[in-house]
Order: sequence, then structure tokens, then C-alpha cells
Amino acid sequence: MKVKIYYHDTDCGGVVYYANYLKYLEEARSEYLEERGLIIKDLLKEGIGFVVARQEIDYKSPSFYGDVLEVKTRVTEVSKARVNFEYDIVKQTNQLVASAKTVLVFVDKEFKPKRIPEDILKKLTLRQAQDQSRTSIDGLTDGK
Repeated sequence: MKVKIYYHDTDCGGVVYYANYLKYLEEARSEYLEERGLIIKDLLKEGIGFVVARQEIDYKSPSFYGDVLEVKTRVTEVSKARVNFEYDIVKQTNQLVASAKTVLVFVDKEFKPKRIPEDILKKLTLRQAQDQSRTSIDGLTDGK
């Protein structure tokens, strides 16, 4: 997902305010799910929700007004009630700005952990396998 940095994204020092990266991660995660046919609004109607149980982010370099960032999103682990997302945020120059990890827990309407429905689990794990396969292929073609 691409993000264009506007003036309102920056702080008084002229760099992107650190908390705004969390917003970019949320947007990228929502798009990732929607690309797999998992529409958050529809899931909520079915009584399926998820909450952020853990968020990690490592800031590597600043970004500024006018930059275009790409948030590269992938699922790295799926269990019965939890999904781990990992991200790399890079500038248009391919410079790494931040790397992050989000742990989501699926919950019911009372916010109690809930088993991920099988159809959702399949959509997440199928793509996870495809992403890992692509990484392996990329690694081979890069001589790694």
C-alpha cells in the first residue's frame, strides 16, 4: 500500500510524527484483508472482530513531507485465534523507514477470544504460503 506524506502527517521538526505510522499499519492491514475478500464491516456483522494484542515498531530512518512510502504487509503466523502481521515501510528510494509487527486476536461480541472461522483461516494461510513461496523463489533468484 502506498502512502503520500502530507504536511499534517509531520511534527514540529518536519518529520512524520511517530504515532502516524500506526495509522499507516492499520490501513495497510485493512487493505491486505480486503484483497483476500475479508471485509471488516461484514465480519463485524457476523460477530467476528479482532483486537490488537501487541504492537512492535522499530524506526530506522525519518520520512518527510512529500515522501511516498510503501507499506509492505505480510502474514507470518496464524493460530486458532491469533494472526501475526509484519510490515516493512520503505521510501520511494527503497530506504527502510520502519519495520513492525502486529498481533491480532479474534474476538466475539463480548471481546472474548474466539476461534478464527475455517474459511477465514484458509484465506489467511493460503496467502501466507504463497508469500513464503514467493520469498523462497526471490531468494533463489537473488543468489541467496
